[in-house]
Amino acid sequence: MGDLLMVRHGETEWSRSGQHTSFTDLPLTPRGEEQAKSLVPLLAGRPFSLVLTSPLTRAVRTAELAGLTGAVRDPDLHEWYYGAYEGVTTDEIHRSRPDWDLWTDGGPPGADGRPGESPEEVGERADRVLSRVAEALPEGDVMLVAHGHFLRALTARRLGLSAAEGRLFRLETGTVSRLSTEHDRPVIAEWNARA
Repeated sequence: MGDLLMVRHGETEWSRSGQHTSFTDLPLTPRGEEQAKSLVPLLAGRPFSLVLTSPLTRAVRTAELAGLTGAVRDPDLHEWYYGAYEGVTTDEIHRSRPDWDLWTDGGPPGADGRPGESPEEVGERADRVLSRVAEALPEGDVMLVAHGHFLRALTARRLGLSAAEGRLFRLETGTVSRLSTEHDRPVIAEWNARA
């Protein structure tokens, strides 16, 4: 039985500024490209039975620069749909909604027709990904390259928690995390690893 490894994409302009980035397909910054390249020594020579990436450029490029090959783009690995809060920071949202919390309130639909998502909806997507992962884990390790909020929700679901409990796991850009098992129970074996 393999482990589930996850990489959060490298830095973008909006991840650096704290703007919620879902559908906006930003490139990596030069620092983000360096973060991705720095993962090569952590991943080199490690075979994966399955490599999945978000379809967004920042995740696909991170996978390429980290030396991952054979990646399949999976739309379920897309970042949380922030809807009306796309491109907006939490501080800006709190000016009009001081009690707003992504992990309990989700993202409201945007005027441009872009959907928002609740924690439960994100959890349903994470569960679909985990179903695909479960089929591949008997063959070896699985790698996911995606986004901060989504991977945190997926981690919570893998550990048997609600997606909203993803709030407990801070995830940095350009890092590797590993979920394993101990006594047949899912556990966090490594978190926010850098070369």
